[in-house]
Amino acid sequence: MPKKKIDAASRPDDENPEWTREDFKRARPAMALVGEVFGPEASQAVAQRRGRPRKASPKINQTLRLDADVVEAYRQQGRGWQMRMNAVLRAHMNDRRK
Repeated sequence: MPKKKIDAASRPDDENPEWTREDFKRARPAMALVGEVFGPEASQAVAQRRGRPRKASPKINQTLRLDADVVEAYRQQGRGWQMRMNAVLRAHMNDRRK
């Protein structure tokens, strides 16, 4: 089996020296440097979370075993069938509290 050549790009050199313990001790998170180099606005823009904002009261994922005919009846009603099922359960919960 022939020996593999070591990739020259992965070896330390003058422009990319191997880190020492002192280098690791001095290291700081990149986000701390972004604010210093580019300003606080850039730091906030980079740190800003992507995607949909979190809801104040998020739904939970719960496994629930239901009869197939019940689920199929709600699915036949079209889009939003899970919200309608949730509304029925909520109404029943409120009725039980009275």
